[in-house]
Amino acid sequence: MDMGIACFDPSFRKSRGDLKRWTVVEPIVRDYDNRKLGLELDTWISKRKKEFIELKRYTVVQLKEPSMADEYSAPLLKKKYYKDCSGCKVDQMKELQHGIPFRELFSIWIVVLCTALPISSLFPFLYFMIKDFQIAKREEDIGSYAGYVGSAFMLGRALTSVPWGIFADRYGRKPVIIMGTISVVIFNTLFGLSVNFWMAVITRFLLGSMNGLLGPIKAYAVEIFRAEYQALALSSVSTSWGIGLIIGPALGGYLAQPAEKYPNVFSKDSLFGRFPYFLPCLIISLFALAVTIATCWLPETLHKHNVSDRSSDDSYDALEAATHESNTKEITEKDEGRESTSLLKNWPLMSSIIVYCVFSLHDMAYTEIFSLWAVSPRQFGGLSYSTEDVGQVLAITGFSLLVFQFSVYPYVERMLGPVMVARIASLLSIPLLQSYSSMALLSGFALGLAINSASILKSLFSVSIITGLFILQNQAVEQHQRGAANGIAMTAMSLFKAIGPAGGGALFSWAEKRQDAPFLPGIQMVFFMLNVVQATGMLMTFEPFLAQPRR
Repeated sequence: MDMGIACFDPSFRKSRGDLKRWTVVEPIVRDYDNRKLGLELDTWISKRKKEFIELKRYTVVQLKEPSMADEYSAPLLKKKYYKDCSGCKVDQMKELQHGIPFRELFSIWIVVLCTALPISSLFPFLYFMIKDFQIAKREEDIGSYAGYVGSAFMLGRALTSVPWGIFADRYGRKPVIIMGTISVVIFNTLFGLSVNFWMAVITRFLLGSMNGLLGPIKAYAVEIFRAEYQALALSSVSTSWGIGLIIGPALGGYLAQPAEKYPNVFSKDSLFGRFPYFLPCLIISLFALAVTIATCWLPETLHKHNVSDRSSDDSYDALEAATHESNTKEITEKDEGRESTSLLKNWPLMSSIIVYCVFSLHDMAYTEIFSLWAVSPRQFGGLSYSTEDVGQVLAITGFSLLVFQFSVYPYVERMLGPVMVARIASLLSIPLLQSYSSMALLSGFALGLAINSASILKSLFSVSIITGLFILQNQAVEQHQRGAANGIAMTAMSLFKAIGPAGGGALFSWAEKRQDAPFLPGIQMVFFMLNVVQATGMLMTFEPFLAQPRR
C-alpha cells in the first residue's frame, strides 16, 4: 500500500519571516513487512521527535506539493524602507498611488514657473531700459548692451549649477528649491529698482548665481513620480519652463512703463513712475514669495539611510543586508571628483547634454532677438510693436503651449519616442524661422495672424525638443547622480545661454547696420544664423553622435 508521512521541514525557513511549510514525504513501502516498516518509523521519529507529529496512530494525509508559481509569487527580497528616511516615505507613497498625481504635478509646475518668469520678463522692455540708461551712443548699439544684461543671469548660473547639483545630492532637493525661489524674491526686486546699467548687470548675475534649482527640480520630478508618469513629469518641467519664458515677457510687456500706459492708475510721481520697470518685477517677486511658502510642504525625495533605523520585527537574510548596506555606504562616501569623472565618461548623458546646449543657445538667442525685432523700427526691418503688443503675442503663445504640452505631447512621445520628436520639430522650425523676415512687409490683421501663428508653432517645436532631451538625460543616470548630472547640464546650458543673448544682441546690432547688403540684408541674416544653429542641433540628434541610454 502507498503511505504518506506528513512532516514539518525546517529547511523552508525564509528571510521574509519564519513561515512554516508543510511538505509530504511519500516513500513507497509496498513490499516492506510490518517489522521493517516499524523500525524505519521509529528511527525517523527519534531523530526529529520535536518536529514531527505523532505517527504511531495516523491517518495518511497527502498534501499537495507547492507549485513553482506559488514559490515565486512573492519576492524573495522585500524592499526595505527606513522609518526616518523621507525618500523611503515617498517610495511608499508612490506604491499606493493610482492615476495621475495632479498635486505633485502642479507643485513642480509652479516651482519651475517661478524660476522661469524672471529669466525673460525683461526682454520686451530691455530695449527701452538700455535707452533710458543712456549708455548706448547710437540706437544701433542698444542691442549689444541689451545682450550683456540678458547674458548676466546665465553666466551666474553657469558658475554655480554644478555646486548646487552636488549640494542637492548630498543634502536634498528641497533646500535647493527653497533657496532658489528666495533668490527670485530678493534679486528680481532689486533688478526692477536698477538706476544704471551696472546695477542691472550685477543684480541679474546674482539672481542667476543663487537660483540653482532647475537641475535638482528635474531630478525631483523623476523621483516623485512612478515610472509610467516620468515622461509626463519631465514634460511638465519643460512646459512650465517654456510657458515661463513666454508669460514672463508678456508680463514685462503689459506692466512695464505703467505711468505711460495707465496714467489714470499710476502717476509719473509715484514709485512706478520713477522706476518704470519695477511693476513687472514686483509682481513676479510676490508670486515667488507665495511659491517659497508653499514649497515648505514639499516632500524630500533624497534617500538618507541610517542602518540603526532598521526595525527589529523585519527579518532579512544576510545577502540583502550586506548588499544594501554596501551600496548605501558606497553612494554616501563617494567623493565628488570620482562621481564627476564617472558622469563625464557617461556618453549617453554627455551627448544629450551637448545637443541640449546647442538648442538652448538657439532658444535663448531667439527669445531676445524676437523681442528686439518686434519693437525695433520698421526702417530697420522690425515691426514697430509696443511692449504691450509683444506681451499680447507671447500671452497667446503661452496658453497654446500649455494646452499642447499636457494634451498632445505625452501621446506623441509614446508613439514616436523623444528623439524622433526632437528631429521632426527641428526640421519644421527651419522654414518657419526663415519666414519671419518677410512678416515685416505685412500689416494689420494679416500681420497679427502671421506673427501669432509663427510664435505658437516655434514655441511648440522648441519645448518638444527640450522635453525629449530632458528625458534622455535623466534616463542616463541613477538616482544618486541625477542632481550632479543635471548640475553639469545646467552649467553647460547656462554657458551657451549666456552666449545666446550676447551673441544675439551683437548679431542684431550688426544686421541693422547692413540694410543694403547684397546677401541676406538686415534682419534676414539674423534669422539665417538662427537656422544654422537649429540645423546643427538637428544633425547632432542622429547616431553616432547622440547615444541613447539603454533601458
